Amino acid sequence: MELPRGLTTTETLRLVSAQLGCSPASRQVADDLDRRDELRPFREKFYVPKVADLPSSDLSLADGAEECLYLAGNSLGLQPKAVGAHIEEQLQKWAKTGVQGHMVGPRPWAYAEDELEEAMAGIVGAHREEVALMNGLTVNLHLLMLSFYKPTAARHKVLLESKAFPSDHYAVESQIRLRGFDPEESMRLLPPRTGEETLRTEDILDVIEKEGDSIAVVMFSGVQYYTGQLFNMAAIARAGQRKGCYVGFDCAHAVGNVELKLHAWGVDFACWCSYKYLNAGAGGLAGAFIHRKHGDSIKPALTGWWGHEFKTRFKMDNVMDLRPGVHGFRLSNQPTLLVCSLGASLEMFSTTSMQALRRKSRLLTGYLEHLIQLHFSQDPARPHKPHIRIITPSDPEQRGCQLSLCFSIHIGEMFQELEKRGVACDMREPSVLRVAPVPLYNSFADVHRFIQMLGEVLAASSQSQKA
Repeated sequence: MELPRGLTTTETLRLVSAQLGCSPASRQVADDLDRRDELRPFREKFYVPKVADLPSSDLSLADGAEECLYLAGNSLGLQPKAVGAHIEEQLQKWAKTGVQGHMVGPRPWAYAEDELEEAMAGIVGAHREEVALMNGLTVNLHLLMLSFYKPTAARHKVLLESKAFPSDHYAVESQIRLRGFDPEESMRLLPPRTGEETLRTEDILDVIEKEGDSIAVVMFSGVQYYTGQLFNMAAIARAGQRKGCYVGFDCAHAVGNVELKLHAWGVDFACWCSYKYLNAGAGGLAGAFIHRKHGDSIKPALTGWWGHEFKTRFKMDNVMDLRPGVHGFRLSNQPTLLVCSLGASLEMFSTTSMQALRRKSRLLTGYLEHLIQLHFSQDPARPHKPHIRIITPSDPEQRGCQLSLCFSIHIGEMFQELEKRGVACDMREPSVLRVAPVPLYNSFADVHRFIQMLGEVLAASSQSQKA
């Protein structure tokens, strides 16, 4: 039976537990939610690593389950089972047809990535001609910044969060130096308020309003990698453009995780990787977006023959017939095997919707939050008891799948003990454990199992401290 829509996580858990006659924290609730889950069949379409195959696991500490508890989709998504068949198909075509594979057979190599653009555009909320699949994330960010960052003596700053992902920080820093400016003066790093972990939307908008005349580009992440905060991209885009700034986003942690509407929000440019929530494998083919409102006004600073119109590309006359928009930014033909793995994943996305994924995600991550707060919140009566603090916003509209957890005990020890038990999540210095239940393949039972393992680790830590 489908649950009523529009309920909060707390209301849903109360409803289900009342129907079952048990506590909201009971495993029965997790099992019932899984039975009702319309996305449940997708899990069987992925390979889940075995505990015995993980070099960090200790079978004597694991809970006896054959599969590991995989909660690291924010870092690397699981492998779709269809990937092998897609790759093998292309290997066979190469073996049998050689060079003719560029134009014949399934997914001709000369335009293989073009066949995926419609599906990708749907995931990021764009028109097909606004999306290109190419390169890696940071390469695409550099290509976009070369065209959108045009600093002048009066307008030369790039606004970004103070704890941007290192690769974004380095890219912006190097772009500023490339144009002859000093990052110390031209990188406007915006930190949270003192004592807070996440940025307030009003503070972002206030800086844009007050300093926008000196800002050339506003460059934020869609979802902040460390805290898991989902930024209000629509409001940031409007505010930046009112002040004459270009506004772009690194959507690495947002694509396939939250609903994106890059075109409707009027975002100028965006880029993303495909190996996190899009499950295309480590180093998978990345994506780029340029809003079609820019028409021919934004052109690539660097060109290659894959940005040439396909119909005339092979005339080889060395007269560039540049494709309009973001497709003109393509430099080289894309690695076919990377196209295959991305295609296998996008086929699954095409059989559901981001709305359905987001509905489950809100409940799944909300369930994780509920159990953490129930079992591991700080107890004033027991100040020395190990506890967990969630730094990700509690508002579901300000986060995706990920919760970032801070512990009252050493984070490295916690991470190692969880790995020994067959839990896959990830640690980020200085003090955060990132946990991401992904709606395509994680279950409510996974979340309940994680809480049990977390309790074991914290209890063991508490005993060792007493000793």
